[in-house]
Amino acid sequence: MPNQSTGTPSFTSVSQPETGRPFYNLLAGSSLDRLAAISDGIFAVCMTLLVLGLAVPAASGVKTESDLWRALVDLMPSAVTYFMSFLTLGIFWVAQQTQLSQVERANRNYTWIHLAFLLAVTLIPFSTGMLARFHWSRVALIEYWLNIFVLGLALLAGAEYALRAHLFPETQVRTIIRAIRRRVYSAQLLYLLAMLLCIFDTHWSIGVIVAIQLNYAIAPPIPLLHRL
Repeated sequence: MPNQSTGTPSFTSVSQPETGRPFYNLLAGSSLDRLAAISDGIFAVCMTLLVLGLAVPAASGVKTESDLWRALVDLMPSAVTYFMSFLTLGIFWVAQQTQLSQVERANRNYTWIHLAFLLAVTLIPFSTGMLARFHWSRVALIEYWLNIFVLGLALLAGAEYALRAHLFPETQVRTIIRAIRRRVYSAQLLYLLAMLLCIFDTHWSIGVIVAIQLNYAIAPPIPLLHRL
């Protein structure tokens, strides 16, 4: 029987698989609690690192109120990308926790898929710094979008693997996988369309990405937006 407190199979209850798969690999990565714990820690660190991009204006360059005002205005690109990236991490944290709350157990492969997802999470502070410094650059905007795309792809890969490995409860599996697919597909399509706006102006792309994220964060009870 699995350990009820952690969802981890015990050594005494798991027999050697007939396929010849190493016994250790059958046990490895089977704790949902530990996967959720490392995920929470990494998200917390990355969210904290984002604010380091907001540097307090140097006192040597500020002599008057107008100097301070100009310095704060100069911080606007960093402030906008900080807000956008905090929303990004918040949305993907909720998405991952939603998925983890629906699986009945984990295994080695499922855990490594989520570790790959967390690898992409740790890149968000870098992508944010790039976009804050080069907010006029299409390359920086596309790099940020690619980071979001990989996050969505990794989450979807985890859900698809959970489906094939029978990690979701059998009674709800169709409803769960349909909801996850719909959310990932619609979000990634919207992010793609927002990214394409950088052909005209990267600031349009940034504005639309923020609007998309606000929609997912607030979930307004508007029929069209609520279905996204």
